[in-house]
Amino acid sequence: MGGFLSPWHWLFILVIAVLLFGNRLPEIARSLGRSVNEFKRGLNEVKDQIDQGMNEVPPSNRIETGATPREQLDHQKVVEEQRSATADETPAEEIKTGGVEDGVR
Repeated sequence: MGGFLSPWHWLFILVIAVLLFGNRLPEIARSLGRSVNEFKRGLNEVKDQIDQGMNEVPPSNRIETGATPREQLDHQKVVEEQRSATADETPAEEIKTGGVEDGVR
Protein backbone atom coordinates (compact mmCIF):
# COMPACT_ATOMS: atom_id res chain seq x y z
CA MET A 1 0.00 0.00 0.00
CA GLY A 2 3.04 2.27 0.18
CA GLY A 3 2.28 3.74 3.61
CA PHE A 4 -0.58 5.98 2.45
CA LEU A 5 -4.10 5.76 3.72
CA SER A 6 -6.86 5.28 1.20
CA PRO A 7 -9.98 7.49 1.24
CA TRP A 8 -11.86 4.64 2.94
CA HIS A 9 -9.36 4.63 5.79
CA TRP A 10 -9.77 8.40 6.26
CA LEU A 11 -13.56 8.03 6.24
CA PHE A 12 -13.35 5.32 8.89
CA ILE A 13 -11.09 7.48 11.09
CA LEU A 14 -13.49 10.42 10.68
CA VAL A 15 -16.48 8.31 11.74
CA ILE A 16 -14.61 7.09 14.84
CA ALA A 17 -13.59 10.69 15.69
CA VAL A 18 -17.19 11.89 15.40
CA LEU A 19 -18.42 9.03 17.60
CA LEU A 20 -15.79 9.70 20.27
CA PHE A 21 -15.66 13.52 20.20
CA GLY A 22 -18.95 14.42 18.48
CA ASN A 23 -20.29 16.82 21.09
CA ARG A 24 -16.86 18.43 21.63
CA LEU A 25 -15.76 18.83 17.99
CA PRO A 26 -17.14 22.39 17.60
CA GLU A 27 -15.36 23.41 20.78
CA ILE A 28 -12.11 21.81 19.63
CA ALA A 29 -12.38 23.51 16.21
CA ARG A 30 -13.03 26.89 17.88
CA SER A 31 -10.05 26.42 20.16
CA LEU A 32 -7.84 25.46 17.22
CA GLY A 33 -9.00 28.55 15.28
CA ARG A 34 -8.21 30.84 18.23
CA SER A 35 -4.76 29.27 18.57
CA VAL A 36 -4.00 29.88 14.89
CA ASN A 37 -5.17 33.51 15.15
CA GLU A 38 -3.06 34.10 18.27
CA PHE A 39 -0.02 32.63 16.51
CA LYS A 40 -0.52 34.92 13.50
CA ARG A 41 -0.95 37.93 15.78
CA GLY A 42 2.32 37.07 17.54
CA LEU A 43 4.15 36.79 14.21
CA ASN A 44 2.82 40.19 13.13
CA GLU A 45 3.96 41.77 16.42
CA VAL A 46 7.47 40.39 15.98
CA LYS A 47 7.56 41.63 12.37
CA ASP A 48 6.42 45.11 13.49
CA GLN A 49 9.10 45.22 16.20
CA ILE A 50 11.79 44.27 13.68
CA ASP A 51 10.57 46.91 11.22
CA GLN A 52 10.48 49.53 13.98
CA GLY A 53 14.01 48.61 15.10
CA MET A 54 15.34 48.94 11.57
CA ASN A 55 13.97 52.50 11.33
CA GLU A 56 15.73 53.69 14.48
CA VAL A 57 19.10 55.43 14.39
CA PRO A 58 21.76 54.03 16.73
CA PRO A 59 22.41 56.29 19.79
CA SER A 60 25.99 57.02 18.69
CA ASN A 61 24.76 58.59 15.44
CA ARG A 62 21.92 60.70 16.86
CA ILE A 63 21.79 64.42 16.29
CA GLU A 64 21.07 66.34 19.48
CA THR A 65 18.22 68.33 17.92
CA GLY A 66 15.31 66.14 18.90
CA ALA A 67 14.81 65.23 15.26
CA THR A 68 12.86 62.14 14.28
CA PRO A 69 14.81 59.11 13.06
CA ARG A 70 13.75 59.86 9.47
CA GLU A 71 15.01 63.46 9.75
CA GLN A 72 18.29 62.21 11.23
CA LEU A 73 18.80 59.80 8.34
CA ASP A 74 18.01 62.55 5.83
CA HIS A 75 20.55 64.82 7.56
CA GLN A 76 23.20 62.09 7.43
CA LYS A 77 22.60 61.65 3.70
CA VAL A 78 23.01 65.41 3.13
CA VAL A 79 26.26 65.44 5.13
CA GLU A 80 27.62 62.45 3.18
CA GLU A 81 26.70 64.10 -0.14
CA GLN A 82 28.48 67.28 0.93
CA ARG A 83 31.58 65.30 1.87
CA SER A 84 31.63 63.47 -1.45
CA ALA A 85 31.10 66.75 -3.33
CA THR A 86 34.01 68.30 -1.42
CA ALA A 87 36.20 65.32 -2.24
CA ASP A 88 35.31 65.69 -5.92
CA GLU A 89 36.40 69.35 -5.86
CA THR A 90 39.86 68.58 -4.41
CA PRO A 91 42.51 69.63 -6.95
CA ALA A 92 44.49 66.82 -8.56
CA GLU A 93 47.76 68.45 -7.48
CA GLU A 94 46.75 68.29 -3.82
CA ILE A 95 45.72 64.64 -4.14
CA LYS A 96 49.11 63.71 -5.64
CA THR A 97 51.12 65.41 -2.90
CA GLY A 98 48.71 64.62 -0.09
CA GLY A 99 48.35 68.31 0.70
CA VAL A 100 52.08 68.67 1.43
CA GLU A 101 53.98 71.23 -0.57
CA ASP A 102 57.36 70.54 -2.17
CA GLY A 103 57.05 66.83 -1.33
CA VAL A 104 58.29 67.41 2.24
CA ARG A 105 56.36 65.81 5.06
